[in-house]
Parts: sequence; C-alpha cells; structure tokens
Amino acid sequence: MKRGKKYVEKAALVEKDRAYSPEEAVKKAKETSYTNFDETVELHVRTGLDPRHAEQQLRGTALLPHGLGKPVRVLVFAEGDAARKAEEAGAGEVGGEDLVKKVEGGYVDFDVALAERGMMGQVGKLGRVLGPRGLMPNPRTGTVVAADGITRAVEEAMQGKVEFRLDKTSLMHAPIGKVSFDDEKLLENLSTLVHEMVKAKPEGTKGIFVHNMTLSTTMGPSIKLDLAPTLALQAAD
Repeated sequence: MKRGKKYVEKAALVEKDRAYSPEEAVKKAKETSYTNFDETVELHVRTGLDPRHAEQQLRGTALLPHGLGKPVRVLVFAEGDAARKAEEAGAGEVGGEDLVKKVEGGYVDFDVALAERGMMGQVGKLGRVLGPRGLMPNPRTGTVVAADGITRAVEEAMQGKVEFRLDKTSLMHAPIGKVSFDDEKLLENLSTLVHEMVKAKPEGTKGIFVHNMTLSTTMGPSIKLDLAPTLALQAAD
C-alpha cells in the first residue's frame, strides 16, 4: 500500500524494532497523529486463541473511566416501567415491538443496543441485522438486563462502556479514547481495557495468550507495546 507523505513522516518517528512501555506508547500515538480531526486511539491485540473453538472465545466489556470522547447513541428495547427508566437515564431511542420492526427494516443509527430481558423473545430475531455490526444485545456483555438494571446500563453505555471480542483472525480491536485526551486519561482507559481483557481470558487457553499488542490512531502508524508491563496494567480504583 502506498502511503501519503504525512503518514511516512510520522511513521519515521516510531522505531520499528522497539517495544514501547504503555506510557511511551500513549505519548507516541499522540505524537504521530497528523489529521485535522480528533482521531481515536485504538488498541490492537493479536492473540494465540483459536476462534473456531467455543471454549477459546474472548469477549467482554470495559467501562472506561474517561469515556470515549464522543456522544454515545443508546437504543433500548423496553416497554412499560423499564422504558420510562431508560428514557429518564438519557437513552436516545426507546421502544418495544415498533422499535424491533424499525430495526428489522434496517435502522442501525445508534452505537449501543440494550434490551430489557423480557424483550429478548422479540429482539432475538434481529441477529441478522445487528449481529454483523456487533450491536446484538447479549447477556455476556451486559446489554441484556433486568428491568431494575436499565438505568445503570444506559448510564454506563453513555459513559463509554466498550465491548471487546475476538474476530475470525484471532485479533481484538477496541478504542481507548481520543488524541485530545490527556496522557493520563488515555493510560487509565488503556489500563482498564487491558485489565478486563486479562480477566476475560478463557479458562481453557493453552499456549501463548497474547502474541503482541499495538496502539495506533485512526490514521496513524502502529506502535508496538512491551507486553510484560502492558499486561500487568491494573484498572484504576
């Protein structure tokens, strides 16, 4: 792939054979951003897991302490009292059967979909629409909740609750914030994400869990992370 002049200039600032500490990588990611928009800083992880086996799936969520730096559009499938709670918590769109039909017709103008547990009989048929986009409500990721948990679920989603999951190539990708964030905020978000990823390690994992980890901005070059100190990161209290 032919790269532009600005990318090449910024890539030259990254030592290809060097593994950076988390603190250094965060600084380098910001240093190598070159666009005129506020790029997202992303974590990329190459694992030793085999996604073909159910017992080696890696999936979970991380509530980033400093959010993602952008408004999160939350849609909630709920009726009655649960719907009222979702609206009061700030959900952008709330509904029952009519909303299910709307999404079934192709409507996906939202970032997070939550479902009150009693709605899953209807929401279950939306897998074809929401599944490929990673938007399908799932109990494992806290997006299918009891009626009394709706308020908290909406608030966490709006704060910046990130879902991470293994893809078909054994990779995991997730955002940790924006280039405009302070270094400390990006590092704390990274710490939380890595901490939750390590906690979600499948019990049946054999061999190497993580082969390598990198940080990059939306358009910037990859920055290799030093695995030992990165995997040892702890979420902030």
